Amino acid sequence: MFITPAYAQAAGGGAETLLQMVPIALMFAIFYFLLIRPQQQKAKEHRETVSKLKKGDNVILAGGILGKVSRVRDGDPEIDVEIAKGTIVTVIRSAVSNVRNKAEPAKDAV
Repeated sequence: MFITPAYAQAAGGGAETLLQMVPIALMFAIFYFLLIRPQQQKAKEHRETVSKLKKGDNVILAGGILGKVSRVRDGDPEIDVEIAKGTIVTVIRSAVSNVRNKAEPAKDAV
């Protein structure tokens, strides 16, 4: 006939399969340590900074606006920021991108 019988090759190559997986695992490890882990640490640091905001802190908002925290309510996601004399805006805590300098604890006037 015209077709020659094809013989299956012996199954094997367990070591070859393992060697093919090593570069993939290595790429995943590189991505984790160079991209994923630093991003998670930065997000954690931002969450801690935002949760520790207090009255008198000078902050930079996400839009680049500089202001001073005028009121913080515990458990509330909103804070009041004075961006100019007599101009107070209410923003979400996550809109704070950076705290420029920490204020000393504010003394409540009685």
